[in-house]
Amino acid sequence: MAFEIRKIRSSQGCKKLVREREEYFRLMDQGVSSREACRIVGINRRTGKRWRNGTNPTKKRPAQPALCVRAERVISASRRLTLEERLYIADQVWAKVSVRRIAAALERSPSTISREIRRNRHPTNGQYRPHAAQARAESRRPRPKPAKIAENSELREYIQERLGRRWSPEQIVQHLHRDFPDRPEMHVAHETIYQALYIQGRGELRRELAKALRTGRARRKPRRQAQQRQPRYRHPMVMISERPAEVADRAVPGHWEGDLIIGKDSGSAIGTLVERSTRYVMLLHLPNGRGTELVRDALVEAVTALPAHLTRSLTWDQGSEMGRHHEFTVATDVPVYFCDPASPWQRGSNENTNGLLRQYFPKGTDLSVHTREDLAAVAAELNGRPRKTLGWETPAERLHTLLTAA
Repeated sequence: MAFEIRKIRSSQGCKKLVREREEYFRLMDQGVSSREACRIVGINRRTGKRWRNGTNPTKKRPAQPALCVRAERVISASRRLTLEERLYIADQVWAKVSVRRIAAALERSPSTISREIRRNRHPTNGQYRPHAAQARAESRRPRPKPAKIAENSELREYIQERLGRRWSPEQIVQHLHRDFPDRPEMHVAHETIYQALYIQGRGELRRELAKALRTGRARRKPRRQAQQRQPRYRHPMVMISERPAEVADRAVPGHWEGDLIIGKDSGSAIGTLVERSTRYVMLLHLPNGRGTELVRDALVEAVTALPAHLTRSLTWDQGSEMGRHHEFTVATDVPVYFCDPASPWQRGSNENTNGLLRQYFPKGTDLSVHTREDLAAVAAELNGRPRKTLGWETPAERLHTLLTAA
């Protein structure tokens, strides 16, 4: 017979919910989840939680002990494998018994047994020895563990030197594997580098090196929603949906993405161009503003300096600075394709590059103070960074390969 929820739903005052509590624990003993048991007996989930775990004392009421009386399912005498269990595992492994049969006999998960054998067997001959396995497990147990970067001065200096050159942690990790292929003590995950920079009191790297990261932040921050794009202008545009298919797969070089990074109070700007195939970066010098004529002239100057086979198309957002895009196309014979409104992911390479450039040109600063030589130096440094998407080649190396082949 199904449990009937009481019809009077008002507060019970001093009356105890005896029937509800008994039915709640009966359902829990049958393996029903706490959420479902609360729904069946008609109580709040917090009430069920208080019954199971008890409550701490408050100003209005004393502490209440846990009322959960159902028997806990005990898989083993300990949360960790004991020496006796390891002795049994060793005997069964020697007898070539399957992992699942061993797990069933010990009432353990098969993944626990397979992980135990894999992690604690002898590193050279692969044999599983129970006493040695117990020693290895106990040696890994102490917390907190010593940090790898803190203990290895050579590794720490390697990381700090490349952070000073504005390399990302993932770029550093990949080059550690390349420079020290046979030295596992020099291998770390990129998250280890972030933790060494971010965690207060545990950071093994100099805290000022966090400024070398792309975001420049010394702590993690949740991502914000992208800002709304400016409304489109009236001059006819060729939309990105009409762009040739060869542009999307990045197989053919010469297709560029462009945008502006804006300075303090929207009073200055720098133009950015990124080649989709090689991720090669070019910066446009705009010392006198970002008017349509100025942007047009800067684009024409940059594009005409490139070989013809590297100037096939340009993809831009619907910013007002491209109001003379048709004049640019007439002067260079390079078609311009426009992204949909509020769709920055359609120029993903350029958006990513703009984020990298903010290391050199922070938001809220005057960008007009940078000379043409400054922009060339920044572009050269950025094109000299290894990229994961290029198989850890640099954009400059990939572009040089294309030019040599041509």
